[in-house]
Amino acid sequence: MELSNLTTEKRNQASTNLDQMATMEILQTINKEDKTVADAVEMVLPTVNVVVEKIVESLNKGGRLFYIGAGTSGRIGMMDASECPPTFLTDPETVQTVMSGGNNAFFRAVENAEDNEQQGELDLKLKNLTKNDVVIGITASGRTPYPIGGIKYAKTNGAYTVGLSSNKNSLINDYTDQGIEVVVGPEVLTGSTRMKAATAHKMILNMISTTVMVKLGKVYQNLMVDVNASNYKLRERAKIIVMEITNESYEKAEEILNQTNFEVKPAIVMCQTNSTYQEALVALEECKGNVRKTISYLFNKKMER
Repeated sequence: MELSNLTTEKRNQASTNLDQMATMEILQTINKEDKTVADAVEMVLPTVNVVVEKIVESLNKGGRLFYIGAGTSGRIGMMDASECPPTFLTDPETVQTVMSGGNNAFFRAVENAEDNEQQGELDLKLKNLTKNDVVIGITASGRTPYPIGGIKYAKTNGAYTVGLSSNKNSLINDYTDQGIEVVVGPEVLTGSTRMKAATAHKMILNMISTTVMVKLGKVYQNLMVDVNASNYKLRERAKIIVMEITNESYEKAEEILNQTNFEVKPAIVMCQTNSTYQEALVALEECKGNVRKTISYLFNKKMER
């Protein structure tokens, strides 16, 4: 598909006089267009559901999730991947981003790097993909060579592949197992897909990573029970989480967390089942880290005695 025919490259009729608008008028125009993004995302939720289920299945088999993209798309992927270890205590290898131009391109654009399809293949090849991995190629236009090269290579290794774009019938999805085509319409600033398209993609990646981690047992109720309490703020959050779930005092929550090296999951299990730290760890291992299942498991075990 020619660039000029892409929805993401068309002119937005609501902003043709953008350069003549008053400041508030520009802001209101952008805001009005941004309101349409959530609706566009809603339209592709059934497809996102399919992708999430596949990622959960793959990660349960020891697989990994990769985002691959160029420019803004790569940066969005990197933002999402980098938040998984502190939020969900995942291994940094579990969710990764492969970005055209390398990690330095996160800070300074390397614009011509996105045109190299072979480099996308070479960069992903360094990750030693397996059939248990999932690769999501992110490209607003749907035709960026770099992620397409990565997707083509991923297919040869049996990895599950997804294309995340903002145009119908995107080229990248000629090569993927599943395409998420979230069509947000023309940008307020023509062709500037760092705006609505990027917002939609960020929303979808938030949904994917968060829902996957919930399904993997890294959330109890709606609380981050696998939070990496690596600083003062996060240690305080860990105490609040334990207090919320167990109704223990601040002092008791702190005491228990000191015993668990500020791991929230075993602290909750200890409080809720009157178990030792070691008993909690063993039970959590048995229940694959799922707090709700662990509490039920220990209760049932004690009832049998």
